[in-house]
Amino acid sequence: MASQTQTVLVVEDESSIASFVSLYLKNAGYTVRTAANGTEALTQAAKGDLTLIILDLMLPDIDGIEVCRRIRKSSDVPILMLTARDEDVDKIIGLEVGADDYLTKPFNPRELVARVKSILRRATPDRREKESAQLQHGDLKIDAGRREVRVGEEEIQLAPKEFDLLWELLDHKGLVLTRDQLLERVWGYTFAGDTRTVDVHVRQLRRKLGDASPIVTVWGVGYKVSPARDAA
Repeated sequence: MASQTQTVLVVEDESSIASFVSLYLKNAGYTVRTAANGTEALTQAAKGDLTLIILDLMLPDIDGIEVCRRIRKSSDVPILMLTARDEDVDKIIGLEVGADDYLTKPFNPRELVARVKSILRRATPDRREKESAQLQHGDLKIDAGRREVRVGEEEIQLAPKEFDLLWELLDHKGLVLTRDQLLERVWGYTFAGDTRTVDVHVRQLRRKLGDASPIVTVWGVGYKVSPARDAA
């Protein structure tokens, strides 16, 4: 699978973690480069040849969130954030910054490799067939080719996974999707993941879309899209 070699950059200032993560990724067939701080990470990312970046939140110079924000200005390379504390999770997947996923330390290296594989499986999701697809729901318009979301005339900036989640829900209008189904379809998990990821993304979508948010919580099950009010 990783025959046309995929290059993963591991940005981690603790060399013991960096080397052990690198070892597992190399064993899984990836080419691995490392960076010990944010400045070095930005230099490496600027080369434009990376398949994925594993980015620690706490770095000695620029924190991971700022590194992620800067990379996102010019690249949509998938980014997996590593965080030491559970309470940072909200901050990361507040994902204004556009990371694709996160893992809390300490983590099982096999899970890390599984996450990397699932992110890369999703990095080029059926974009081809969605290229010209558009969905409309009341005042909300979503354009898959441009990856644009508008409420009326106003464009709403969404992080990559927020966009994918909104698309998935709108595309299954009327159906209730469980958190596990959403994790599998949007994040590509084929194993039980952390469903809080879904909840935090839904919270962000509701905040950004305001009254135009069509997402309804189905308690104990998951989420669905409410029937559209007619566009104004």
